[in-house]
Amino acid sequence: MLFKQFADIDAFPICLATQDVEEIIKTVKNMAPVFGGVNLEDIAAPRCFEIEKRLQEELDIPIFHDDQHGTAIVTTAALINALKLVRKEIDRIRVVINGAGAAGVAIARLLNKANCTHITLCDSKGIISVDRTDLNAEKQSFAVEKGGSLADALVEADVFIGVSAPKVVTPEMVKSMAKDPIVFAMANPIPEIQPELIQDIAAVVATGRSDYPNQINNVLAFPGLFRGALDCRATSLTTEMYLQAARAIASLVSPNVLDREHIIPSVFDNRVATTVSAAVQQAAREAGVARV
Repeated sequence: MLFKQFADIDAFPICLATQDVEEIIKTVKNMAPVFGGVNLEDIAAPRCFEIEKRLQEELDIPIFHDDQHGTAIVTTAALINALKLVRKEIDRIRVVINGAGAAGVAIARLLNKANCTHITLCDSKGIISVDRTDLNAEKQSFAVEKGGSLADALVEADVFIGVSAPKVVTPEMVKSMAKDPIVFAMANPIPEIQPELIQDIAAVVATGRSDYPNQINNVLAFPGLFRGALDCRATSLTTEMYLQAARAIASLVSPNVLDREHIIPSVFDNRVATTVSAAVQQAAREAGVARV
């Protein structure tokens, strides 16, 4: 329904009675001739990374894991605009991401692509650091030298991005952050910290909920992204396509309406899908993955 409503794409769900990586890959490959693209949903880390990577390599249609890249695109779009408000540059900020599963890793990768290099990734055990022996390959790629707790990581950080669990952040932790902190508390239905607790502390707050300002909602990304990929018959999706989609979404909030409660367009803004589609097609042609 979301694909049809927002991008006029015919789509239907297929539920598989397996969580086995090889079975999922085999099944999707066998069905692939029917489809112009595949949107993967609700596959947990670390299986999701292997499944998406293999399918991208072995098929010639776009494969997209929404829990990873949809979240990353919209988060990046919101951060681009939040940084305009606090007058900070993305290549100079310190970002803490709590939640090192599908969404957290994808956000970190896309922010890297956007030239944000000072990223600390945390999970339920604290900072992802090189001295830990319980890290999968994706976590290891973001391991930093010094370990510690989430509270330790947040000291003097410019941005907190939560894709984790309810109530893991306190007002005191936000107070320890750098001047004009940006807090994206996206756990649903209960965020990492309730926005009303930090309305006088944080410069900008976003959540995953529709009853607060600045909802980080994947529907801003995936319909337009697939519309663009299908229209240019892209053989695959690239990180550059995701980054251009994020920049396109951010561009729809003009300077005259940008404020701390409006850093991201509404999901009902009918410009979103067409703007994202155009940006994705341009990036696909520049990457040489478009067939028309």
